[in-house]
Amino acid sequence: MDTFARDHLPPTALWPTIEFTTPELRYPDRLNAATELVDVPVARFGPDRPALRTPAGEVWSYGELLTRANQVAQVLVEDFGLGAGQRVLLRSPNNPWTVAAWLGVLKAGGVVVTTTAALRTRELEPIVERTRPFLALVDGRFAEDVRALPSLTVVDHDDLRARAATRPGEFTAVDTAADDVALLAPTSGSTGSPKITAHFHRDVLSIDNTFGRHVLRLVPDDLVACTAPFAFTFGLGMLVVFPLRAGACALLTEAATPAQVADLVVEQEVTVLATAPTAYKAILRDGAEEKLRGLRVAVSAGEHIPRDTWQRLHDRLGLRVVDGIGATELLHIFISAAGDDIRPGATGRPVPGYRATVLGPGGEELEPGETGRLGVIGPVGCRYLDDARQEDYVVNGWNVTGDVFHRDEDGYFHYHARSDHMIVSSGYNIGGPEVEEAIDTHPDVLESAVVAKPDDERGSVVCAFVVLREGVEGDAAKIREIQDHVKRTIAPYKYPRDVRFRTSLPRNASGKLQRFALRRIVEEEVPR
Repeated sequence: MDTFARDHLPPTALWPTIEFTTPELRYPDRLNAATELVDVPVARFGPDRPALRTPAGEVWSYGELLTRANQVAQVLVEDFGLGAGQRVLLRSPNNPWTVAAWLGVLKAGGVVVTTTAALRTRELEPIVERTRPFLALVDGRFAEDVRALPSLTVVDHDDLRARAATRPGEFTAVDTAADDVALLAPTSGSTGSPKITAHFHRDVLSIDNTFGRHVLRLVPDDLVACTAPFAFTFGLGMLVVFPLRAGACALLTEAATPAQVADLVVEQEVTVLATAPTAYKAILRDGAEEKLRGLRVAVSAGEHIPRDTWQRLHDRLGLRVVDGIGATELLHIFISAAGDDIRPGATGRPVPGYRATVLGPGGEELEPGETGRLGVIGPVGCRYLDDARQEDYVVNGWNVTGDVFHRDEDGYFHYHARSDHMIVSSGYNIGGPEVEEAIDTHPDVLESAVVAKPDDERGSVVCAFVVLREGVEGDAAKIREIQDHVKRTIAPYKYPRDVRFRTSLPRNASGKLQRFALRRIVEEEVPR
């Protein structure tokens, strides 16, 4: 009915190579991912099995989740006239109604646009402009920034629940094609301009038929916890796709510190935990690692887990943490290893269904031991929505992730660094120019430059070099003022933890900012 998403995919000549190399990756032409994620498990495991839990004691069974997803689909179609292909923006922390909304949009033939509850109006604006959602389903506590957007119908969760309660909960999912767009997921970029990745219904199942099936291997008795929000595709896979396909249960937490995560593992009897290396480091630092002893599987993603952290968890708990690298462009993890296949210090090998290589400057494949850009091919791949940067990400059919690796003789991939200027902090990708723009809106700031500062706990933190207007004193109070200003302007996790005042910023003869000189300053401070 609405072909916007398909019309704005890149030309097929610019798509990466797509391969379906295992039996489970062969799909019928017609496929609705939501049906596979909730209707099929209900038929297979029964309606009474727990599907979603919260720390507060709320429990939804698979049957209840199916009913509420169907009710959401009915509300979208009957009350708002949602047509197949129209986009629905979701903004909420991780809670059961967000899962029901996500499934309901897909059942109704819509396309989900995922956003985090932390984003402010100015960050949502370009996403809305690029994806043109039909309406927004929003947790009422986080509705203000969305209501500030023009020409967007906003339905808060209280209204959604009230409307859903009047529906019988029976709905026949729209007969979508396997290659219809199901999900538009924004990915942060170094320019601050969002790239919108488009994923098909079959892609949603492919991440389970690869990483889920061959590495994670959930069982129905598992309780899965993950600290990433649904809007990050890592969190979507770990808390929605993988548990539902396995008949397992997801523990949904809206926010939790590493200490709280460790407590939840004990209190809720979590068997599978997925979080960033930062959290594992903090748990070790606090001496709370014994609380993780009940875990069957621990997954680390968002950034490379240091070998020392991995080894300490193994030595103290016998826990072999599953490392992995994924990308929003490919929806989830594509290089990993589990159990005895893990080689400490290495990220892993390509997950069945994928192949990977290391590329040289000209796009040529390098030999083992040579360092270059990571290239990946599999059943999913980068399709930016109407974005010239598609040509940068896809090289000779390979998805080029922006990560630097080398491959050893046994086919294991070893991480070196990011090849772009993204600041990766506690598993979050933070575009430096976006932070600079927020800092520069402070009335006392003339200009700023942001770089990554190495940090033992978070991997990196945002370090800002700031030039103040004449007569303004750069003291501790001004640092806090600028930090608070950034938190109010963009997502709080992007704020600069280190602020340094300068009389000027280094520039070359043409006036171009020399960020490398600033990086050198912070890198030279790191003990060798």
